[in-house]
Amino acid sequence: MRNQETRVRGIAARAGGWSARHRWAAVGIWVLFVVLAMGLGSAAGRVDVKDSDQMGGETHTAARIVEEAGIDEPASESVLVQAKSDGLKATDAEFRAAVGAVVTAVEKTGKVTGVTSPYDAKTISKDGRSALVQFDMRGEADTAGDRVEPVLKAVEGVQKEHASLRIEEIGGASMMKTFDDAFGDDFKKAEYSAVPVALGILLVAFGALVAALVPVALAITAIIATMGLMGLVSHFQPMSETANSVMLLVGLAVGVDYCLFYLRREREERAAGRDAQTALRIAAATSGRAIVVSGVTVCVAMAGMLFTGIAEFEAMGLASLMVVAVAMVGSVTVLPALLSLLGERVEKGRVPFLRRRRPSGSTGEGSRFWTAVLKRVLARPLLAAVVAVGALLAVAAPALGMKTQNLTLDQEFGDSLPIVQTYNRVNEAFPGGSDPAEVVVKADDINAPEVRAALADFRERAISSGASRGPVEITTHDEQNVALVYVPLVGGSDQDKAGESLDKLRDDVRPATLGRVDGVEAPITGQVAGNKDFNDQLVGSVLPVFAFVVVFAFLLMLLSFRSLTVAITSIVLDLLSVGAAYGILVAVFQHGWGASLVGAEGVGAIITWLPLFLFVILFGLSMDYHVFVVSRIREARLRGRSTRDAIQHGVVTTAGVVTSAAVIMVAVFAIFGTLSMQSMKQMGVGLAAAVLIDATIIRGVLLPAVMSLLGERNWYLPKWLHRLPDLTHDESPEAIAPTVRDGERGERGEPVGV
Repeated sequence: MRNQETRVRGIAARAGGWSARHRWAAVGIWVLFVVLAMGLGSAAGRVDVKDSDQMGGETHTAARIVEEAGIDEPASESVLVQAKSDGLKATDAEFRAAVGAVVTAVEKTGKVTGVTSPYDAKTISKDGRSALVQFDMRGEADTAGDRVEPVLKAVEGVQKEHASLRIEEIGGASMMKTFDDAFGDDFKKAEYSAVPVALGILLVAFGALVAALVPVALAITAIIATMGLMGLVSHFQPMSETANSVMLLVGLAVGVDYCLFYLRREREERAAGRDAQTALRIAAATSGRAIVVSGVTVCVAMAGMLFTGIAEFEAMGLASLMVVAVAMVGSVTVLPALLSLLGERVEKGRVPFLRRRRPSGSTGEGSRFWTAVLKRVLARPLLAAVVAVGALLAVAAPALGMKTQNLTLDQEFGDSLPIVQTYNRVNEAFPGGSDPAEVVVKADDINAPEVRAALADFRERAISSGASRGPVEITTHDEQNVALVYVPLVGGSDQDKAGESLDKLRDDVRPATLGRVDGVEAPITGQVAGNKDFNDQLVGSVLPVFAFVVVFAFLLMLLSFRSLTVAITSIVLDLLSVGAAYGILVAVFQHGWGASLVGAEGVGAIITWLPLFLFVILFGLSMDYHVFVVSRIREARLRGRSTRDAIQHGVVTTAGVVTSAAVIMVAVFAIFGTLSMQSMKQMGVGLAAAVLIDATIIRGVLLPAVMSLLGERNWYLPKWLHRLPDLTHDESPEAIAPTVRDGERGERGEPVGV
């Protein structure tokens, strides 16, 4: 029998003990950290990812040449003038009058430059029913959307005067404004509603306002601090708006989860009759340890994004890693201090109509629902494991036929926006005209005879090869010795056909023309080229990212639990969870099964970046529950329970907090599943489905079934691994050692093999 008080070892236990004893100092240090981080970050400003760093391959090379040359490409706009019936042609007087009215109207706004008539630029469709008036927006392209409204109104005015024609504007600036208007508020509402949703669920879980506010407050302060740190770090690793949104999503999820784990354990120990100091000490040594192990594992998973070589992914990975680290530190430092300060006041603000809930495990019986489930699972563990694995594999099966691509405009937004219909009409009349390939030609002397001849030859062969139907436009920048060649690709919005046209340009046309001139660089960029280069780089990074995340997660679990079996089962169960999420995504968004329920009809593909992103995020978040549940099982085993009893005790007593945490995560992620953009909808649905599966089938059925089948082999560690660092000492500081019902005990009274 151990002494009643033992020296507490482990970072989490020591940090919790110090914070509880120096509570005002701990709170003050945290507040100072948050204020300093936000202040310094605001003062330093944030550096965002440059366009030239967004992609790899030729797209990156082209962006670098343009950037180094100091060429500011303006936001280009086009006005489609199209006959609504077959009778009217571009050569008719009414059509010419409408084109002239468009040219005059847009010039009068003073916001545009370089207006060209379709009769001069030869931008008239083959059937003669459509024409494009083209021009550029004045000022910087990045902010053109803020200045395009007068031009849009001028075009609308011309449309009202010509009812027999369809007169519509499309381009970088108009699309930017349309999307900002349509979806900017959409994102803000999603981000702002996530906090109230989490708070509402916590109110139901705890039944008290103060107890519900503590996790939300800590998560928000962690997010605020991370926003400041992002500003500082961005001077070394540029950040982005996408990284900011992902950071908020992950920060709220793990921040609330970690506090929830800690707070529920402290309340559980107090409900079991322990004094406040002892309850905090036990919570610090047990839940605090689980938070540290989980947090480090999630950070490692997020760090996997740094291996993609894609600036946007690197920004998301680093931002997520930082917010998880900050939330983890806050949970094991300032949270014990807050709980020590609040004491019984944590129960203040009881919510009417919600009965006072007993924390799971306070009476030893835990959740009645999960007690009933566990009784059946542990009675027939092999059957439960086979059924659970079979169900997960069946759900994951559609993922074998996953098709990934960068979604086209109509796939991303459907027909909900008029500009999407305009985009489709332009592509039908002028295939590839809305997203032309851009050849960036760099030479020692762009006006040298051999270079001019090669450019002319390229223009001719681009059309004769079948890659383009023209017109191929060339803009020369003499001072910079750079020429920009715009090639509308055959295939238009059909990504597969447009990709074939791009391959012809890169593999056949360019080598036979520009490639024959010494000293000439001619990378090909544009929407289609960017998608291809992004896909190629992403595919190349999949194996390193998967290997890094899986290997390091395995090592962390091995060191944290000193069990080879636990480490292996952790990885396998997490992979099953990710596979099931992939299967649901493919079934809904690619095959359309139940797509109408989430507004995803007609998408037909998964956006390219999502599978890797989901793997990293889900693998990290899944470890939250796994570490928490297995830690509780191991703790019960160390206290002398049989393996079977330890499994039942660990799962049942953690069921309440895992359920609450999962409901919060599912609700927050589901908010993003309601957005209009299919990429965000896919991310939200994938995350929500995976967390739901993980918290129920994986942790509630498959984990206890597998551990029950393994028995004492759960704690197996080969002798040659005994020299590994021992990170398993953050157990409860109180010795609670009932008689062992099965299994042997070692010299120190611990289960053999642990």
